[in-house]
Amino acid sequence: MSVFERYLTVWVFLCIVAGIVVGQIVPGVFHAIGRMEVAQVNLPVGLLIWVMIIPMLIKVDFGALHEVKQHARGIGVTLFVNWLVKPFSMAFLGWLFVRNLFAPFLPAEQLDSYIAGLILLAAAPCTAMVFVWSRLSTGDPLFTLSQVAMNDSIMVFAFAPIVAFLLGISSITVPWDTLLTSVVLYIVIPVILAQLWRRALLAKGQAAFDATMARIGPWSISALLATLVLLFAFQGEAILKQPLIIALLAVPILIQVFFNSALAYWLNKVVGEKHNIACPSALIGASNFFELAVAAAISLFGFESGAALATVVGVLIEVPVMLLVVKVVNASKGWYERTA
Repeated sequence: MSVFERYLTVWVFLCIVAGIVVGQIVPGVFHAIGRMEVAQVNLPVGLLIWVMIIPMLIKVDFGALHEVKQHARGIGVTLFVNWLVKPFSMAFLGWLFVRNLFAPFLPAEQLDSYIAGLILLAAAPCTAMVFVWSRLSTGDPLFTLSQVAMNDSIMVFAFAPIVAFLLGISSITVPWDTLLTSVVLYIVIPVILAQLWRRALLAKGQAAFDATMARIGPWSISALLATLVLLFAFQGEAILKQPLIIALLAVPILIQVFFNSALAYWLNKVVGEKHNIACPSALIGASNFFELAVAAAISLFGFESGAALATVVGVLIEVPVMLLVVKVVNASKGWYERTA
């Protein structure tokens, strides 16, 4: 892991502080940035999101999809948890905690928006960081690559319908035009651009590809941090009034991570997959494509929305929690490989 990746939580926290402080000092600047929109898409944020996402998508080799058949059971577990469990379990947790248990401690006008942010966070499986988690748990690299390629292929078609369905059953108005625009802007176009760039780089040789990836790798985290400064410049007033919000929103996210990672890990054991398959399967079942979630939340609900704040809480806890999951799957290898 790079320094940026290892200490992502620290950088995120510093960006929160910087965003809140600067937003209070020069609010006019950020309101001007917020007005730079075309068709409900904020241009500065749109550019940052592309810089954030495209370097990650270049790593994805869709040619690895033929490897899926080598570990069909593990892939089946991954897809089941990612698409049939995680978004729905998060919708339930959002209803349980945000709309009910924590409702007295949260702004009433933002409850639906917080739930929407949690749903957006859970509806997009991790694309880039899962390679790091897989490497730390000695996961099978080909399986990791094939499951990421499969998930990204499905995400192009399934992200919008699942989000719309869950927002609908949560009684949240679905702006279909904005949702579809977000899918095109932040999934379809970046995937196409990234794959064209990938092919051009590989045509020059593996060395050229590796050198370029090393050079543009920090772009993703840098763009993410810049986006967070913008977000918290808008969110600062609400956070200063109710700092407990971040801790409360972290609860359903943490439960979702531990539940889905444990479920995927156990199901892989049940179906007889090897430990080096179960680890990346469990890790991608727990982690989220938070860059996409942040982008979609801003597009759908705006900078100052509870949805945007909820997705950022996911960013804040992603690294330390996933490192804990890595530690657990590594430490439990003996139990996993023990026959009943």
